Amino acid sequence: PQTVAQPQVSVYLSKTDKVETLALEDYVVGVVAAEMPASFDLEALKAQAVAARTFIVRRLADGDKSGVPGNAADVTDTVNHQAYIAKDQLENHFKGKTEQLAKVKRAVEETRNTIMTYKGKPITASFFSTGNGYTENSEDYWNQSIPYLRSVASPWDKQAPGYEETVKMTRIDFLTKLGLVGNPVPASAMGGSQPFIQVLSSTTGHRIKEIEIGGSIFTGREVREKLGLRSSEFSWKTSGNDVLITTYGYGHGVGMSQWGAEGMAKEGYTATDIMRHYYTGVQFAKATDYITASKGAN
Repeated sequence: PQTVAQPQVSVYLSKTDKVETLALEDYVVGVVAAEMPASFDLEALKAQAVAARTFIVRRLADGDKSGVPGNAADVTDTVNHQAYIAKDQLENHFKGKTEQLAKVKRAVEETRNTIMTYKGKPITASFFSTGNGYTENSEDYWNQSIPYLRSVASPWDKQAPGYEETVKMTRIDFLTKLGLVGNPVPASAMGGSQPFIQVLSSTTGHRIKEIEIGGSIFTGREVREKLGLRSSEFSWKTSGNDVLITTYGYGHGVGMSQWGAEGMAKEGYTATDIMRHYYTGVQFAKATDYITASKGAN
């Protein structure tokens, strides 16, 4: 462990409207505890720790306070940035599971001060719960091509408990959420010769890129967000007045799959292997080369 003074991170706590300021590594413990099950393999937790640290170091280095109410802190404790469990809540969160908290702290300690970089800059270390067997190219979800966020195979995802989920909604609810209620669509259209729903194109990551529904064209992301689906890869069928939609994977699909990381770790891959797989062409560097104790302080 290094004895150099740690950069400080200020976190806006959304439930109490307060700001907590703490050392970088303590902040990473709170993020890993919130973002990944502590029951996961140590190597998966270590990959998550580096991703979490990289995310905040990039914000600190850029002076980025976007999405924080009143620019009152460096980051919030919500998924808009990274979920975070406040320092005084950690013991309560792991009630009766002190060995799990110890494992999270060990993952952070064993990766202390390590971040991922690409061409000398901290990366956007995006991650998500579960893939559909692949990750997504960044431009297929965010309209921005990022060289280290490329689609890669992630076969381990299929073992995740939430890999496949079917939701049921009424036909009218389905149409309302998509803004199609006023459209002159016959009720029989879903079962007619002209498909009511038709996939027009797919992404490299095998998710729906464009889809036509009732004569209107949507992106897979739009349908996912309008209908509140877990993934933009989905299949569907109708049953009477209901629409049954089955999704594959959980999350936007860009960057590291957390369940994929767990699957890789279970097969003996290291945290470094996991990060190099999900983040194409990255290097590793010290957080303190990008932010100093004074720069991180507020």
